[in-house]
Amino acid sequence: MFDKLRKALDTAVTKTTTRELSDKNLEDAVWQLQMVLIQNDVAVEVAEQICELTKKKILGTRAGRLENLGKLFKQAILDSILEILTPEHPLDPLAFASERKQRGEITTILFVGVNGTGKTTTLAKVANLFKKNGFSVVIAAGDTFRAGSIEQLERHAERLGIRVIKQDYGSDAAAIAFDAIAHAKARHIDIVLIDSAGRMQSNKNLLDEMKKIARVANPDIKLFVGDALAGNDALSQAKEFHKAITIDGAVLTKVDADPSGGAALSIAYVTGRPVVFIGVGQEYDHIERFDPEWFAHRIVGDN
Repeated sequence: MFDKLRKALDTAVTKTTTRELSDKNLEDAVWQLQMVLIQNDVAVEVAEQICELTKKKILGTRAGRLENLGKLFKQAILDSILEILTPEHPLDPLAFASERKQRGEITTILFVGVNGTGKTTTLAKVANLFKKNGFSVVIAAGDTFRAGSIEQLERHAERLGIRVIKQDYGSDAAAIAFDAIAHAKARHIDIVLIDSAGRMQSNKNLLDEMKKIARVANPDIKLFVGDALAGNDALSQAKEFHKAITIDGAVLTKVDADPSGGAALSIAYVTGRPVVFIGVGQEYDHIERFDPEWFAHRIVGDN
């Protein structure tokens, strides 16, 4: 996990810290860092920001001895990545739902994303997580567009012992979400998880439908599900979904197979919203809370 980026950063640090640190050498080091980040799926604007932060941190703690430069540079990179990943708007869905439950309120979560990112499986993993933590859950089958999507969701729900609220293919997804919320209120169910059709960010009709679901259901949390292996594609998707409905956080799938980690850095910086969960395997339990400190250390390595 993230081996490619970590090795590339180690090489860059070694190359650029074998000389006394001058202004020229620092510029070279920061340029080398920027190239390494961009080559590992970190968006250009994010790479530039990390480099700017790193440069400021190094200038703020000048070291004259060569043996300190490697540690200084790696610590500056680590601190800069942590700064990028520290969200303006923190989000812990379990804690959020727990507070609402204590007040007798339900929590609704809408899942959005493009086809093939593992959105429906991620929804099932989140449902399992809530259920294991003592919440009752109902699922709204809001993907009435893709053939087989409702059956796929029902198979997950059957294994987890959770009810699905559904209608026929081609039905109004917003109406299904509304029905699921009404069902939850009537039955005192804690959590409503709303699936939606996977859509390319350029598909205006499907984006309009997603906006309608968000408007009608008024979900408490809107989660973008992105594929960590998609790199900059995941970033452009997150940008468009955030622009359309203002996402509250992201879930990254296939992180266990991700050699770079660039998608997490890019999405967190550009949207200003946190990566909330990461998918690390195929089983229902293979979902983890995203820990920025763990992530930064995995990328930079031990200092």
